[in-house]
Amino acid sequence: MAEDRLACRECHYVNDPDSQTCTLCGSSSLTEDWAGYVIINHPEDSQIAEEMNITEAGSYALKVR
Repeated sequence: MAEDRLACRECHYVNDPDSQTCTLCGSSSLTEDWAGYVIINHPEDSQIAEEMNITEAGSYALKVR
């Protein structure tokens, strides 16, 4: 379930709840305090990915506190 997962404060990638570091960027700044959820399959063709500066496919939080 998405609500149990941790979002990275650096890149907004949504990680498993038991993660110590971000799978995508390696940051240890993870939080449960995030809102919104978007799955990017083809970042090269996505306007949302462009707006969020996302270059890798995956699940991302829209707002991270």
